[in-house]
Amino acid sequence: MSDHGFAVRLQGVTKRFGSHTAVEDFHLEVPRGVIYGLLGPNGSGKTTTIRMIMGILNPDEGSVSLFGADPDRTRREKVGYLPEERGVYKKMKCLELITFLGEIRGVPRAEGRRRGGTWMDRLGIGSWADRKVEDLSKGMQQKIQFIGTVIHEPELLILDEPFSGLDPINQDVLEEIVRDFHARGTTILFSTHLMDQAERLCERVCLISNARKVLDADLRQLKAAERKGVIAVEFEGPDEWLRGPEIDRVEPVEGGLHLLLRDGADHQAILRRGVDAGARFLRFELVEPRLHEIFVRHAGVDAAGDAGVPAGVGAAATFWEDDR
Repeated sequence: MSDHGFAVRLQGVTKRFGSHTAVEDFHLEVPRGVIYGLLGPNGSGKTTTIRMIMGILNPDEGSVSLFGADPDRTRREKVGYLPEERGVYKKMKCLELITFLGEIRGVPRAEGRRRGGTWMDRLGIGSWADRKVEDLSKGMQQKIQFIGTVIHEPELLILDEPFSGLDPINQDVLEEIVRDFHARGTTILFSTHLMDQAERLCERVCLISNARKVLDADLRQLKAAERKGVIAVEFEGPDEWLRGPEIDRVEPVEGGLHLLLRDGADHQAILRRGVDAGARFLRFELVEPRLHEIFVRHAGVDAAGDAGVPAGVGAAATFWEDDR
């Protein structure tokens, strides 16, 4: 596939800050029209990678291509970017700001006002169109920034940690918007350390840890290939049989446990040991692993860090908070 078949292509990209290597020899190819997740724990290099894609940072080595064309021009005309750090012009009126952001991306003023009003209504803030941005809550300001990100109907939408700290209702809103853009043919690249959202949305994923790529694959194919290594169990009775040599890690899940097996492990041997120990099994079956489990298997539990922490846990910044 030529560069023109990809919305984003990074070849051998490396970025250093003094003695610290933030991204090392990174290759990434994002086909047009997919939902692509750049996944990994905080500090793994995701945001640095996105900033190089956006031209905010220049790579020390390697190259960046967008739609096989001049990245500088393409970014302005075809890309919508929501950074991890949120920011708006607080003295402007809401609809004026959205219209202005559309104009600098080539949207005529009247059309920008129309689109902006439609988006504000969809996100439940239409009555605030003539209020100054500084009068809005932080969460409402973040909605304004999101509208400004998509007002020009970009061909490529880049979202940096959009799900962190979201309540379930606004998670659903954002996921619906992502799916709507995907249905129109928009390419969506988002970074996250929250594996559950990525698992619901992504067609392809790239797992990154400690500045390097760990995995890059079609999600369905990846999970099918990893199926042999996870057993879902529910049981009553003793649990000492869980400490056998075949089991690399035990993770609690709703209603039971997932046993992450070592390469080449015989799951029947585990079942026999459990029965011999007096366990009464309600469930024992090979299952598709969760994305977090795949990451742990390939990167190690220490490298995985906080990847997979459920939404709402920790002090991560929110995409939008409860409205006033």
